[in-house]
Amino acid sequence: MEKNPWKTLKKEEKYDNAWIKVEEHAVINPAGNPGIYGKVHFKNKAIAIIPLDENNNTWLVGQYRYTLNEYSWELPMGGGALNEASLVSARRELKEETGLTATNWKQLFRIHTSNSATDEEGFVFLAKDLTQGETEFEETEEIIVKKLPFEDAVKMVMKGEITDSLSIAGILWVNSLIG
Repeated sequence: MEKNPWKTLKKEEKYDNAWIKVEEHAVINPAGNPGIYGKVHFKNKAIAIIPLDENNNTWLVGQYRYTLNEYSWELPMGGGALNEASLVSARRELKEETGLTATNWKQLFRIHTSNSATDEEGFVFLAKDLTQGETEFEETEEIIVKKLPFEDAVKMVMKGEITDSLSIAGILWVNSLIG
């Protein structure tokens, strides 16, 4: 493991809610000079799922993203408690947002979404052997669910119609496996 060139002198909490905590750190930077560093601590893991049926169809969810002030097409995803197994969270999120359950699961990869300012950790799963059921949206979700050929999801990524980082990474990863 590489040595940490940063020295933390002091941490001060600036903001805290149910999802994030923002800290300001007084530091000595790698050049030996004093400075500050902001850190956004996420209180949940990011969990994304690529459901894939026997005909290579997948499901995307569309919803308005408040922070971006725009509509977003993305993989079914949500937050998983830090102390909960990522697969447990993935199963729950897939059911909530699409109504799907799966009997064949594979964790594809772990990702850091914006590691210069946050400690958010994401996990992307592939879900197969799917059964359709009813959605269980949360009160903060107004979602449209779309089933489409997986190759159309890849085209959406390449045309810039999907901008979510976990969705892009997951779709391109699976495309490299099947395409």
